[in-house]
Amino acid sequence: MPKRVDHAQRRTEIADALVRVAGRQGLHAVGMRDVAAEAGVSLRLVQYYFETKEKLLLFGLRQLAERFGERVAARVRAAGDDPGPRAVIEALLMAALPVDEESRTFHHLYTSYAVLAVHDEALAAQPFIKDPDAAEDAVARLLRQAEEADLLRPGVDPGLEAAGLLAMSAGLGTGVLVGQRTPESAVAVLDHSLNRIFRAAGRRGGEEPGD
Repeated sequence: MPKRVDHAQRRTEIADALVRVAGRQGLHAVGMRDVAAEAGVSLRLVQYYFETKEKLLLFGLRQLAERFGERVAARVRAAGDDPGPRAVIEALLMAALPVDEESRTFHHLYTSYAVLAVHDEALAAQPFIKDPDAAEDAVARLLRQAEEADLLRPGVDPGLEAAGLLAMSAGLGTGVLVGQRTPESAVAVLDHSLNRIFRAAGRRGGEEPGD
């Protein structure tokens, strides 16, 4: 009997090949033929599963995004049974910093995709472009929870701070990626920003020293 093909696994293997090649050459330089060679399959097979480069890019980046979500979840679990809004936000922001091969690849390819989408309507139309909106909504929701629990400093706007934190995280990540700053300095900046938003541990209600 002919061997049964696991199509989901084959798609994942091809997408992983895309990520490896793009990590070495840059997303802009990757063609479907390069991916086929990296995966050890024919170009025709890559085209069978993905039809276009845009669909292949989207699937590959979705795979990376899912793994990023797993990294965040692992950090949240490590923070304890009831980590609270700040710990969850920290997990999200810290996991996004490019400090190892996987996170560097994620940040590199995500940023490259956004740049390519500026001049490519097919890429810009993909739902992947809207992912930062979902992350911003999630952080704003956590900040509103913290506000209800009286964990935020006076005058904090959850929506504005969520946008600012994610924009800062993206910029810091690029700085780390290109060697402009160290991961430690990026963490210090994020921690400083969270200290500006959240009350000091153990203090709720009333003013804090220095307020």
